[in-house]
Amino acid sequence: MASRTERFKTAAVKAARTAKQWAQTAAREADRLLKEAQKRAKSEQRQRRLKAALRRTGKVLRAAGRAAIVAGIAAGIASARAERRARKLRKKKR
Repeated sequence: MASRTERFKTAAVKAARTAKQWAQTAAREADRLLKEAQKRAKSEQRQRRLKAALRRTGKVLRAAGRAAIVAGIAAGIASARAERRARKLRKKKR
């Protein structure tokens, strides 16, 4: 029969092996969780970038729309002035 010291050593080695296995399992689990967290962070970051890009695009489109309205108004005013000038010139020629 094994002595008390031998049994103690055997139990200590067995406990150390078990602890090592659980540590490896915990490390794998931590890696998996880390990867998932990084994936979520990347997708959130991607969503933030996409939203920012859409916001910028919206601002550009609004500015372009305003510019088009202003250009249309300016063209209408210029057309009205040109028409008025043409009438004045016709009246003066008569």
